[in-house]
Amino acid sequence: MAQRPPRHLCNNFYHSGYGDIELGQKRKKHKMVKAWYMDTSDEDKRNEHHLLPPEYVTLEKLRADTGVLYWKLDEKNFEPELEKIKSSRGYSYSDVIQVSPEKLQNYEEKLKNFYEEHIHTDEEIRFVLEGSGYFDVRDKEDNWIRIEVTPGDLLILPAGIYHRFTLDTKNYIKAMRLFVGVPVWTPHNRPADDMDARKEYVKRQKEGFSEE
Repeated sequence: MAQRPPRHLCNNFYHSGYGDIELGQKRKKHKMVKAWYMDTSDEDKRNEHHLLPPEYVTLEKLRADTGVLYWKLDEKNFEPELEKIKSSRGYSYSDVIQVSPEKLQNYEEKLKNFYEEHIHTDEEIRFVLEGSGYFDVRDKEDNWIRIEVTPGDLLILPAGIYHRFTLDTKNYIKAMRLFVGVPVWTPHNRPADDMDARKEYVKRQKEGFSEE
């Protein structure tokens, strides 16, 4: 079992790769994404699973420890900022996925697969359009960090990071998937430490993730 991590007390955080979202002459603050260290309970995975007391993770620590990147876009007018990000990072493919009992074929099986700890050989990029859910990622000490995503959240998980996904108790999310070139969604379940993508991720994690 992973050891309990040091306490990082920060209720939530806000970040945009291009600063605050500008609306005319005003700047609008949006609801901030939240991330926290998880407990080890076997209760419903769709629950929040906070430690007691809760231990939140700042955006800066999340990026420094895991390489995860996050942007908050205007959920009603996201196209301009999203196009900037797509252009700067070379994302040439996109589609939309809906995950719910009514919208996704073989829902139970696929949700179970999403929650298996795994890596990908490329970035995993998700922009949330509707609904909500949780991405869980491992930190340097192999503890789970849970990241809550809601409309307007753009999350980029680096290639090689151990992670998983689940819905919350609302049982619905609609998200845009982005990719460079032809999409490859193949998950490689843990253990995958011998894979090049994992070795490269561990190397970057030890050296420190550069500003992106």
